Amino acid sequence: MSLDPRTPVIVGVAQHSWRDGSPPDPIEMCAQVVTAAAQDAGPGDALLRRAGSLGVVDIASRRWADPGALVAARLGIAPAQTLRTSVGGDGPQVLVSDLAAKIAAGKLDAGIVCGAEALSTLARAMRDGREPDWPALDDGAAPQRTLGDDRFPASDEELAADLIAPALMYPLFENALWARAGGTVEEHRARLAELWAGFSSVAARNEHAWLRVARSAAQIATPGDGNRLVSLPYTKLLNSHIQTDQAAALILCSAQTARALGIERDRWVFPHAAGHAYDRWFVSERQDLRSSPAIRCAGRTALEHAGLSIDEVDRFDVYSCFPSAVQIACAELGIDAWEDERPLTVTGGLTFAGGPGNNYVTHSIAAMVERLRESGDATGLVTAVGWYMTKHAVGVYGSAPPERGFAALSAQQEVEATPAREVAAGYVGPATGEAATMLYDVFGSATIGAITALLEDGRRVLGKTTDADTLAALAERPAEGRAVTFEGERTFRLS
Repeated sequence: MSLDPRTPVIVGVAQHSWRDGSPPDPIEMCAQVVTAAAQDAGPGDALLRRAGSLGVVDIASRRWADPGALVAARLGIAPAQTLRTSVGGDGPQVLVSDLAAKIAAGKLDAGIVCGAEALSTLARAMRDGREPDWPALDDGAAPQRTLGDDRFPASDEELAADLIAPALMYPLFENALWARAGGTVEEHRARLAELWAGFSSVAARNEHAWLRVARSAAQIATPGDGNRLVSLPYTKLLNSHIQTDQAAALILCSAQTARALGIERDRWVFPHAAGHAYDRWFVSERQDLRSSPAIRCAGRTALEHAGLSIDEVDRFDVYSCFPSAVQIACAELGIDAWEDERPLTVTGGLTFAGGPGNNYVTHSIAAMVERLRESGDATGLVTAVGWYMTKHAVGVYGSAPPERGFAALSAQQEVEATPAREVAAGYVGPATGEAATMLYDVFGSATIGAITALLEDGRRVLGKTTDADTLAALAERPAEGRAVTFEGERTFRLS
């Protein structure tokens, strides 16, 4: 079968970690990895000059309005279009899907995806009371297109219950998962640490990983110096590590362009399909805190178009900001997170490889490309997550051409058909506990907690507490099934 000349291929990838503490500014970081990706493909500047689109993943370190234009200027190229993503870890896959679809439609010859974060450098500067010496914000500029949904991630009721940070939301999901798994909090944490030790072992072999020392399950599970309790039940080594200085880039083009530029066939990796969907935007309106219809539907949609079952996928990178995200995604995709012999990551995940703002998945796709180049006829699946298990993207990739042309498919209509819950705003009275979450200070003392509970009519109630006795009781066992009384000002007590 002859290959359609419009078939999109990833031909160049690059990653870099500045562990010496002196990275350039994020725009220059992007320019350097894009240059390296063009060299990885072979043609270098000739490939960059063919790029009609340059997309930059939203940069959290400093939010330039049109970072693509700044990166293009550093590279000395003039793409017809610059793009930027909205906030969220799904952004890299969204960009790849957009460019690949345009290449497949004959609307684009080549495109660039890049992203960079210097959050470690920024944190040091803030501690020293200074501003990093980076380019000023480009006020008044705008990219030709911004991809993704930039709605605020939390509802008024969630804000009132202090359910706003990822460090609170993902442990809330974990509390629901703990209730299903059973056991003490120490037993559950040990189980999560076994999962995370597998990620750590991959990171130890990844030259680009931020933390390259393999951690045992016991080291990950045991609170102590350098691994304090952050939230219930997570230690620091069960959280994403965002304070890194890292950048990554991908270059896509059509098969016809790759041939015209003389790019060797062993550099080509093919996007086969992508699925995209959002879960109910507000966590409090989701039917179940242990599931994700969006991952299930987006994953099935992408795999079906690629003509694969989950058992036929050779490699994975499952988005791993927190253990709850991995467990939910694996359950929805049909992967046994603990027993499947296939590693769940090609990088080491966001704790160990690094979780650079919104840009982790640029790294995971780059690593997947490298692994597929080595594997002959193999396939890989990458998942991407934005906000609180809210925005989801699934990409299927292969070292061989797809049997069907690439497609980026929305599964949103199917997700919208699933049930939701109503929130009982300002409710006062008894309810039945569903899930809880809490944060610890640097000394290991619980500081604030939140709970979700259900009423007999199925509505959900949210509340918060700073009461030491209530926090201590929440730490003993999951909230599910416990008697809760909601009082004024969104506060609660265990009955």
